[in-house]
Parts: sequence; structure tokens; C-alpha cells
Amino acid sequence: MDTTRLQGKNILITGAARGMGACNAEHFAELGANVCLGDLDLDAAQEMAEKINAKGNGRAIAVKMDVTKREDNAAAVAATVDAFGMINIGLFNAGLNKPRFFMDIDEDNWDMIMNVNTKAMWLGMQETARQMIAQGKQDYPYKLINVGSIASRKPLVDVTVYCTSKYGCLALTHCGAIGLAEHGITVNGYAPGVVVTPLWEQLDKDLVDIGFKQREGQAYDDIVRDALQIKRVSYPDDVKGTAAFLCSSDSDYMTGQMIHIDGGWCIQ
Repeated sequence: MDTTRLQGKNILITGAARGMGACNAEHFAELGANVCLGDLDLDAAQEMAEKINAKGNGRAIAVKMDVTKREDNAAAVAATVDAFGMINIGLFNAGLNKPRFFMDIDEDNWDMIMNVNTKAMWLGMQETARQMIAQGKQDYPYKLINVGSIASRKPLVDVTVYCTSKYGCLALTHCGAIGLAEHGITVNGYAPGVVVTPLWEQLDKDLVDIGFKQREGQAYDDIVRDALQIKRVSYPDDVKGTAAFLCSSDSDYMTGQMIHIDGGWCIQ
């Protein structure tokens, strides 16, 4: 492994205490990056930061942030700059889901999912870009990276609001790429499918609760059988390489792209 691939990159990651966010933070630091782990669960984020720092390559700090609040996004960006001197990359990973069938959606379900998955991404992009613009252009682009989903392109009957929020993520990626290009900022993203994380483990239970599945684990089995060309679910380790690529100089000429890491689901 090239432990200098992300040397000199200072990266803010939201939702970084566990799951894909934590895996990415650890991997980026192994590649030489400095990482700021933003999460509502500060204790878990600090524990992960301590684990990263104990390895002795890239450095890590943890900040408590409610991604739906502009002031928390601005504070996380400022903490990154205070710790590492500047910010090069923002990775907007925080997200949640709560399945409902279309006629069962209420305002609380809508607002909760849209606020965390879409509004928070917009706020994070805007506050991070504000700092990048203030820093001035550099020889290589600043990067904003949005975590989408298979649901960014594929409608799913049991998670209408989640799909709406992730279609919004795709729109933010496209529109941000156009709107921020003049400032030397690229905007890309990646779209996982079924990734075994705490979010998916809870979703698996929720799908039984709403009567869409009869038993826990059935959602995994049905998707692997019916939708995936690669006949297994994925894990955060399956995603970290693409995330690192988007952080690295290898992706400098890319913008406005959403890369699917979905085991072939999207071609169905």
C-alpha cells in the first residue's frame, strides 16, 4: 500500500464515527491524510480518532457536529483548518433512513430524512467551499465528495423519501460541479448499494416492522439473489478504495460524476 498517496490532504468527513465514514477515515490516514471526524456521537468519533493516531501516519481529530445545523458545519471546517492549516477535501457521508410505503409517509419522516441526507449535504458543501474559496486557488483542485446511493438512480418502493434525498444528492453533485468550477473545486460522489453497516442493520429490522419482509436477513438475501451481479453484499472495505481515488490526484480531471459501487445492481 502506498502510504503517501494522500499525503498533505486535510479531509473533513461527516458521519465518521462508524460504518463507511470510520472506515474511510482510517484508510485515508493510512495513506497519509489528516482527517477530521465529524459526528453527533463525539465519544465514538474520539475513539476512532485515537485509534487512527495510535497508528502514527496521518493525524486525526474528532468534532461533535449536528450536520443539519449550518453553525456546526462551519465549526467543523474551522476545526479542520485550526488543526491542519487548511482544508483540501470535504466528504459528506452522514445519512440515515427510515422506510415507509408511499401512503404512510408523514411530515416527520420526510423532514428527518431530507434534513440529514440532503439539506446537511448542501450546508456542508457550502461551508467547506466557502473556506476553500477564502484559501485561494491551488495547483490541484479542492474536492467535495458526496455519498449517494443506489437510490440516487433507482426508485425503491419502500424508501420513497430516502430515494428523494439521494436523488437530491445527485443533483447537488451535478449543480455543485457547475457552480464551483470557477473556484477550482471539483464535486464528485460515489453510490454504494447494500453495505453492511449499522444503518443497514437497522434498516433490515425496519423492513420487517413495516411488513415488507418476513424475517431479518431476508432483504439481504433477496437483493443478492435478484439484483446483484456480484453475488454478495458489500462491506465498508469494498467502498474505501473508490473514496480514496476520489480524494487523490488520480481524479483531478473528474467533476460532476457519481460512481456506483453496487455489485451491478444499477444495471438491472
